[in-house]
Amino acid sequence: MLKFLSKVRIEFNALDPRTAACMEFLAQCNARKAKESNPACQVVVKRRTDDHPPQIAVTFVNGVEEVFDATSTPAQSIRNMILEKGQLLETEQMFRDAGEKWPVIIPEEELRQPAPGTKPRKAEEKKQ
Repeated sequence: MLKFLSKVRIEFNALDPRTAACMEFLAQCNARKAKESNPACQVVVKRRTDDHPPQIAVTFVNGVEEVFDATSTPAQSIRNMILEKGQLLETEQMFRDAGEKWPVIIPEEELRQPAPGTKPRKAEEKKQ
């Protein structure tokens, strides 16, 4: 998960009962595997003393930052979103490394072509 991030900032008041997602996400960030995937990723914990809701801010390696309200977003959902966006970043980089433009525009007629090795669908199957 951390391999797609350059920075993680977790902010919460330790006395706030809504900190579960922050604590779980922090534990995921501190896991050995996560740290080994990107030792350069900066993980910052800011302990607050006010009523500000717990939040998690992540900065992707391409500089894009996203901030999550940790009171309404479970840690696993944040992790899944990071992994999905990370896969998109990897795909984009792969195309750029190959000298291809990004995003890739697939012509409409190619989208309608059957994949090699597949049978075209019968008319009755299409109606269902």
